[in-house]
Amino acid sequence: MTEAVGPVPKRILVTGGTGLVGRAIEKVVADGEGRPDEEWIFVSSRDADLTNATETKALFERHKPTHIIHLAAMVGGLFKNIRYNLDFWRRNIHINDNVLHSAYETGVQKVVSCLSTCIFPDKTTYPIDESMIHNGPPHSSNFGYSYAKRMIDIQNRGYFEQHGCRFTAVIPTNVFGPYDNFNIEDGHVLPGLIHKVYLAKQTGCALTVWGTGKPRRQFIYSLDLARLFLWVLREYDEVEPIILSVGEEDEVSIREAAEAIVEAMDFRGELVFDTTKADGQFKKTASNAKLRRYLPGFQFTPFRQAVMETCTWFSANYANARK
Repeated sequence: MTEAVGPVPKRILVTGGTGLVGRAIEKVVADGEGRPDEEWIFVSSRDADLTNATETKALFERHKPTHIIHLAAMVGGLFKNIRYNLDFWRRNIHINDNVLHSAYETGVQKVVSCLSTCIFPDKTTYPIDESMIHNGPPHSSNFGYSYAKRMIDIQNRGYFEQHGCRFTAVIPTNVFGPYDNFNIEDGHVLPGLIHKVYLAKQTGCALTVWGTGKPRRQFIYSLDLARLFLWVLREYDEVEPIILSVGEEDEVSIREAAEAIVEAMDFRGELVFDTTKADGQFKKTASNAKLRRYLPGFQFTPFRQAVMETCTWFSANYANARK
């Protein structure tokens, strides 16, 4: 009599595991979304310098993953990107090449990498979809980061065509949530605004928002994105990337986002827009039609609820939050 063979265990290595999305995946897995046949390993820059090929390969040989969620990247907000386009290009190209090649060399079954909607062409029609990534140059403000991220899609195709590797990528819209980088100078718009409102409330000053407040964005809550990452890892078999986003109808202006934060943090002061500061891209509306074909019933956390939860987390964890 032969023994019943259970499912083959998966060893899932998450690079960038202590960042915004990595922490969200860790929480979702811990809260019951993990499976008995999955072992999750979350690593950060303290575990290996992924810009170094030798260190990257040693990390893979140490943990022997069967699957990878690749989140590690040099990231920053609009103004940091404008200042350091070359650094964003070089560091991210090295990280991505080392991770994907180590995955190939060690026989990893699947890699899911994280891209960004900023990789799309600056001059385009809306809504943008997965077929339009390489149709023209990205916005000049962050061309280094954007082109480096685009190259993951090129490498995924190459590894599939030449070696049959199941490497794919997801393209989230603007992610926010607990464990974000709330740095006002270098962080993204929503966590930067949360920090600004917190400080304005402490000092009794006006809240100054950089730019006109008119640009529009689709924001996705990190815990929603984490649940979608698990689905992509387990169920999505295409090499072609997939946009993970709320619908076009859920796009909000920066002004509306600021007002949601003001309400969540009960800020009673004045709201001022500094129009001498750059707005960046006016909009980059993305279609989630492909996602909806696969998951028509997926429920996103309402924007104001997600903002409230993020503001509550930041206020409670102010001393230790990245800022």
